[in-house]
Amino acid sequence: MEDKAFLEMVVKALVDNPDDVKVDRKVDEMGVLLTLDINPVDMGKVIGKEGATAKAIRTILRVVGMKNNARVNLKINEPAGSDRSANRRPTPEVPTVEQVMQEIKGL
Repeated sequence: MEDKAFLEMVVKALVDNPDDVKVDRKVDEMGVLLTLDINPVDMGKVIGKEGATAKAIRTILRVVGMKNNARVNLKINEPAGSDRSANRRPTPEVPTVEQVMQEIKGL
């Protein structure tokens, strides 16, 4: 159960609402699955820029799992009411091939 305690310690150190951090641990034939629930306002801190923080946590969890001969995976539940799109840059509109062809024909 070192993996669960490790995840709780790391996430609680990152977030503003450590009392809202909950980790569920399940073991099956695929290995260990840790499911993380956090306060919606802390989602950005745990995910990090372009997912870098979450990726780093997952990498370290795999190392902790290897030490215990287990495959450890992390699932981060999206909190109810969170708006991940508010933190994303707008996706630039890419013209279709048809639009480009029309533009070329119009020149």
